[in-house]
Amino acid sequence: MIEILNDAELARARDAGALVGSILQSLTQRATVGVNLLDLDRWTKTMIEHAGAQSCYVDYAPSFGRGPFGHYVCTAVNDAVLHGMPHDYALVDGDLLTLDLAVTLRGISADAAISFVVGTSAASDDLAMIDATERALAAAIAVARPGARIGDLSHAIGTVLSAAGYPINLEFGGHGIGSTMHQDPHVANDGRPGRGYRLRPGLLLALEPWVMADTDQLITDDDGWTLRSATGSRTAHTEHTIAITETGAEVLTLPR
Repeated sequence: MIEILNDAELARARDAGALVGSILQSLTQRATVGVNLLDLDRWTKTMIEHAGAQSCYVDYAPSFGRGPFGHYVCTAVNDAVLHGMPHDYALVDGDLLTLDLAVTLRGISADAAISFVVGTSAASDDLAMIDATERALAAAIAVARPGARIGDLSHAIGTVLSAAGYPINLEFGGHGIGSTMHQDPHVANDGRPGRGYRLRPGLLLALEPWVMADTDQLITDDDGWTLRSATGSRTAHTEHTIAITETGAEVLTLPR
């Protein structure tokens, strides 16, 4: 299913996106050395419920997971990159943490992720990898406009990530979003320009470049959810939800 939102729905999408951005901003500030991942999850639950929103994750049970997920935010640490299930772990200085959050507010969903290093001992390789995903996301947003095709966005992402020297996994990527969290079209993190669905005003897309330092192969934890690099290498993941407008793209998941 591909949804095209009307003006009233886009207004609600802006509110949902701002909520996601604000919660992630708060969690980033709270994710300090010694903080437990389960505390981050509890704080997320409180902020979602206080806003009158609903978690897209807690009851999420797709075919690729061992569902339901049962938590409110994905917390991926170091070699974990996607669907990181919160567990009893206290953050240490130098951890590379990815927080991925999706909520539904007044019937419209928004989805975003941020990677950052906890504490003060940030390795230059980690910072470079995070920067590459952020630049790849910016490149995709820059070409997102009415008439562009999904392949144009995929190509923009893949060009940046490949130039930075990272292997690219095509199994998981960006996606359409709207009244539900995951919709068509799929937005791979590499592709051929001029191919795929043609973008239209009112379309929402969650774009999410992610990489692992030295592999494109994933392994799954015993929890049935957390995806890690097959080699144990570090990872990074950046995501925003955007709306296609008459003139380009509007980033929805920034805090107000």
